[in-house]
Amino acid sequence: MPGRSAILAIDQGTTSSRAIVFDADARIVSMAQEEFPQRYPANGWVEHDPEAIWTSTLNVCRSAIAEAEAKGAAVAAAGLTNQRETTLVWDRETGAPLHNAIVWQDRRTAAQCDALRGEGAEADVAQRTGLLLDPYFSATKIAWILDHVEGARARAECGKLAFGTVDAFLLWRLTGGKVHATDATNASRTSLYNIAEHRWDEEMLRLFRIPEAMLPEVRDSNGEYGTTAPALFGKSIALLGVAGDQQAATVGQACFHPGDIKSTYGTGCFVLLNTGETLLRSGNRLLSTIAYQFDGKATYALEGSIFVAGAGVQWLRDGLGVIRTASETEGLARGLASNNGVYVVPAFTGLGAPYWRADVRGAIFGLTRASGPAELARAMVEAVCYQTHDLFDAMVQDGATPSSLRVDGGMVANTWMCEFLAGLLNLPVDRPQVMETTALGAAYLAGMKSGVYGTPDEIAASWRRDRRFDAAMPDAERRSLLAGWKRAIDAAMSF
Repeated sequence: MPGRSAILAIDQGTTSSRAIVFDADARIVSMAQEEFPQRYPANGWVEHDPEAIWTSTLNVCRSAIAEAEAKGAAVAAAGLTNQRETTLVWDRETGAPLHNAIVWQDRRTAAQCDALRGEGAEADVAQRTGLLLDPYFSATKIAWILDHVEGARARAECGKLAFGTVDAFLLWRLTGGKVHATDATNASRTSLYNIAEHRWDEEMLRLFRIPEAMLPEVRDSNGEYGTTAPALFGKSIALLGVAGDQQAATVGQACFHPGDIKSTYGTGCFVLLNTGETLLRSGNRLLSTIAYQFDGKATYALEGSIFVAGAGVQWLRDGLGVIRTASETEGLARGLASNNGVYVVPAFTGLGAPYWRADVRGAIFGLTRASGPAELARAMVEAVCYQTHDLFDAMVQDGATPSSLRVDGGMVANTWMCEFLAGLLNLPVDRPQVMETTALGAAYLAGMKSGVYGTPDEIAASWRRDRRFDAAMPDAERRSLLAGWKRAIDAAMSF
């Protein structure tokens, strides 16, 4: 007797790989997670072992599927979401990677971006791709691999090498090398994809010196991506949806209407505002990007990117040892009447929007002999909220008028942070019942295609709030805190 239909969501993130099986009511049936090592071979460089990405993904999928089947569920299809911009190049014949994956946080190509900016290229890049010149995006990472691995550029020009963001690499492996494809959201993060004309852009390929023969086919976010090789999971599973992690979270938060806005607090923090069919150009150094593409029709978003959110809390735990678990930050922050003048600027890998300063590094201001773990923990959590305020301020200047914010990601389990964020933004903050919104978005993509879930409107109607946090911060306190943050961010940039 067949089991209950369910969807496997593959969520390959920056610090771990996860697999979650959701039932037809979008409830979690099973979940598995596996961390993998971060590599820092030089100052500002961040790499992953592609084989660690692959094996951890395979392990968690097998574990989640086995548990779901033991509970009577039958996986009908799979959706995939991934850390964006992270860049891999591999041999088309053997599937072997040429180099470690260069992670989105990596800053090694800052000088190349500066040189192109000096040549006046940024305006054209922004017009065609919606992005700015920054090491964050994939194009300069691809060029670096081609220029630093012996013989790579010649092999790429002959069509012997494949490029992909993490989704394309995993699709290649999952399908046994039969599918070399990506979706429109991931393509829109490479600096090579024309988001208005929906094609790889010849001028961008020339500018960044990328052979077109390397590139994957671009498909819909709810498109068909082949089936998994039977040997991997004991049967073939249809791959029916792909989206970058922040766009998947947008789907998981049911932000399907223009004006809907969500902010995800994972390793970094990413705010996406749905702008519908309108490709809104920011005047405040925010990004124009594709929120999702269903059945050949793109929906756009305005995005602000913060490079360090949960990664800052991880640093407090693993780098300084001032906390044992991330959850301790809530009690430490709540135990203080104020931040006692301590500010952290967590620019470990530069500053993202709206500053876009790859050269800035982290700093702590306002320390006294009385400062301790509580002040550091609170300042780190506050810093994420201040940066969110910077993004909202830029969006408002661009003409957005958000009335509330939907939040997700590991950090929003911290109720004190949600309260502080609502006060700082002077807006209601809504936390959903299902916190795993990135994986849920991948499941929705596959479920819409397979018939397990309904239409976007039906999904939106089923969205449920866990709790609303109303703004309760006095105006004078808000102004004082933001003034202190402004001094701290200016000092970090001047240093």
